[in-house]
Amino acid sequence: MSRVLITGACGFVGSALCRELRGRGHLLSGTTRDPARKQGGDGTPLYVIPDMDGATDWSRAVSGADVVIHLAARTHITGGAGAKALDLYRQTNVEGSRALAEAAAAAGVRQFVFLSSIKAAGERSGGEGLAERTEPAPEDAYGLSKLEAEKAVQAADGGRMSLTILRPPLIYGPGVRANFLQLLDACEARRPLPLAGIENRRSLVFVGNLAHAVAECIDRPEAAEGIFHIADSEPVSTTGLIRAIGRALGRRQRLFPVPKAVLRIGGSITARRSAVDRLLGSLVVDGSRFRSALGWTPPYDFELGLAETADWYRRQNTTS
Repeated sequence: MSRVLITGACGFVGSALCRELRGRGHLLSGTTRDPARKQGGDGTPLYVIPDMDGATDWSRAVSGADVVIHLAARTHITGGAGAKALDLYRQTNVEGSRALAEAAAAAGVRQFVFLSSIKAAGERSGGEGLAERTEPAPEDAYGLSKLEAEKAVQAADGGRMSLTILRPPLIYGPGVRANFLQLLDACEARRPLPLAGIENRRSLVFVGNLAHAVAECIDRPEAAEGIFHIADSEPVSTTGLIRAIGRALGRRQRLFPVPKAVLRIGGSITARRSAVDRLLGSLVVDGSRFRSALGWTPPYDFELGLAETADWYRRQNTTS
């Protein structure tokens, strides 16, 4: 049993991780930005951290913790672009993470787990998949900030803690937000989508698999030091993902083919070229190193993960 601090404990990944770790008998605390919130939905006590940057005082939160799991991050910026966006990402993701790692090491925390992103390594893969040995090539400000944050926590640690860095691809599951939730909405509404016949391959990770993997790192810290890519067992095409979501929702999808060049032109016109490129391109994550090091097998397969996501989505729509 360990005393574990989880930053962002009330978020999408944090909530799933709290359930997993509590079920294994660990003692949890977390952080939140909400000053009115004293505990999470499962009773996890919370420390209020309203802003995360280089000046953040983490001392109370990390005091007494054996393990720190750092999930909190800036993932989106509204109305920001270019150098301004990168500065904002760096303020939170790099300097905030550095301050936390320094505070954790000073407090005698024995293990630090940092949830990075596959975007720190890149946005596209070759035939063998994107592996940890591949030279990092982030393509946007968020990915660059995550790569810089990895280096910041490695330097701040000073070798005093066991350090695990995980790079997941797109995370889905109950509580998902942003683009995947929009895709669920589109599939539920049976909107015609010009995405038939796309033969790409993209890795995903179910939030329950990610939570299980993080918990395994806590239970086996000696095997979990270093940077690891992590994903579900098999990648899926964009067309296959939409059809699978439709099956999970019980809604037959209406897909029709449009040439990729036309889709890319449309993306450029609507300032969504990067989103279109993700829909059309391949990003296969090679997670074999993590599986080998920890003897890990994802407990949820793709169909089961989507079924749980669809069940949650239906409940949300029923009660809203």
